Amino acid sequence: MSARSEKAVFLARASYRQRRLRDAMKVLPVVGVILWLFPLLWQGEGGTAVAVQYVFGVWVLLIALAAFLSAKLVPEAVGEASEDTD
Repeated sequence: MSARSEKAVFLARASYRQRRLRDAMKVLPVVGVILWLFPLLWQGEGGTAVAVQYVFGVWVLLIALAAFLSAKLVPEAVGEASEDTD
């Protein structure tokens, strides 16, 4: 048997959640850009005032989501980072 097949198949619950939180933080800017592009698709419904309110609303939502996700993240240990590279 190789050393790779002897490794545990499942990750610990805490490290799995931390990885998914980091993934969510990486995707957040992409989601923000997509949401900010929606006013470009609007065809004269409400004008510029509604579009500006929407953009600032999305901005506040992104700030709140980033703050929430970063509060849940735990700093990664130095030794733990080297294990991810194999």
